[in-house]
Amino acid sequence: MGEAAASSLWIPIVLAAAAAQTVRNAAQRSVTRTAGVLPATFIRFAFGLPFAVVALAGVVLAGGESPPAANAAFLGWVTLGAVTQVASTAFFVAAMAQRSFVVAVVFTKSEVLQVGIYALAFLGEPITLPVAAAIVLGTTGVLVLSGQSSAEKAEQPSWVSKGAMLGLASGACLALCAVGYRGAMLALPAATPWIKGFYGLVWALAIQTLLLGGYLLARDRAGLARVMTGWRVSILAGLAGALASMGWFTAFAMRSAVDVRIVGLAEVLFSFVVSHRFFRERVSPVELTGMGLLVVGVVVVSVGTN
Repeated sequence: MGEAAASSLWIPIVLAAAAAQTVRNAAQRSVTRTAGVLPATFIRFAFGLPFAVVALAGVVLAGGESPPAANAAFLGWVTLGAVTQVASTAFFVAAMAQRSFVVAVVFTKSEVLQVGIYALAFLGEPITLPVAAAIVLGTTGVLVLSGQSSAEKAEQPSWVSKGAMLGLASGACLALCAVGYRGAMLALPAATPWIKGFYGLVWALAIQTLLLGGYLLARDRAGLARVMTGWRVSILAGLAGALASMGWFTAFAMRSAVDVRIVGLAEVLFSFVVSHRFFRERVSPVELTGMGLLVVGVVVVSVGTN
């Protein structure tokens, strides 16, 4: 593979991760209706962990390269990413219960506009003029999207909706998660991106499974039992989630968190297709306008970082 092709390999990796994440989100949505928010959140971690372990073993055996040794900085960053990802997923699953599938996804994508701030604070990466312009455009789009659905207006007449707040909270946690995982990859010794990515993923999923699994075992055994008995959908969500995370981690080992999350906005387009074709949900013209503004903001960031 040529040097130019290798340097751009992270783009198709991110697009594949975004597609797999769309499948995982759809599977989690169906589980939420029967098991609840936290059990639906749990399946992406617990059912994804075995796939991640197998994948790591596969690349180690195929390449003959040993996994890097964990260090204190890596453990700190990967724990930050793991914990904020649990919170992000829980907020996102709850947001899907309030708004349509694609609009919930768009709210979480406000993280692309927040990740620059967190990257500056934690990794020392400056905010450029294109990023600042994108923040203005994207924030406007999010404000347009944050209007209430008709059902929410009937229940609580307030312009800022519960679904919007849940989605924005998910995006904030996801931005911290992206910075945490990027920091974890930078903290590891030199290794190929896929070895570093799969190794970091196994650590993250193990932390998440222990934390959330322990909580459910203590506080919601009924919900935990439901996701275990509905193992077919849970395995689908776990497999899709593991594939998506493998892509994200590998890309974070190759490229900055901001660039990776920008290309990851392709998930909005994938989710739009799923929302219409499978969930038969309609998106209003106002919501389309908000999505358009958010995407324009992301394009501005994308052009400015190349």
